[in-house]
Amino acid sequence: MKPYLPSVLILLAVLYFGVHGLTGERGVLSGKSREALLHKRQAELSHLLEERQDLEVRVRYLRSSSLSRDLLEERARAVIGFADPRDYVVRVHTPAVRSPEAVRAG
Repeated sequence: MKPYLPSVLILLAVLYFGVHGLTGERGVLSGKSREALLHKRQAELSHLLEERQDLEVRVRYLRSSSLSRDLLEERARAVIGFADPRDYVVRVHTPAVRSPEAVRAG
């Protein structure tokens, strides 16, 4: 058995790396899942870039050199929760978020 031991160990190592080369996280057979993840992340990136551009425009209008009264009033109302008497206010019922204590007890 002693002369075959190195050959057996080399064969086991080749099998181990071969299986992981085919089915591992970065293996040949996992290409479709990586491609799907790439498309998902690219869509998320484009969404975040659009959101960033929108926020940059809003910040530009809130600077003192080019202050937009409408945007300033909108942000003040959103933060303070104030409504003009001439505005129509539509209240939307949202389910109450349970406190962590209630979640632990329940």
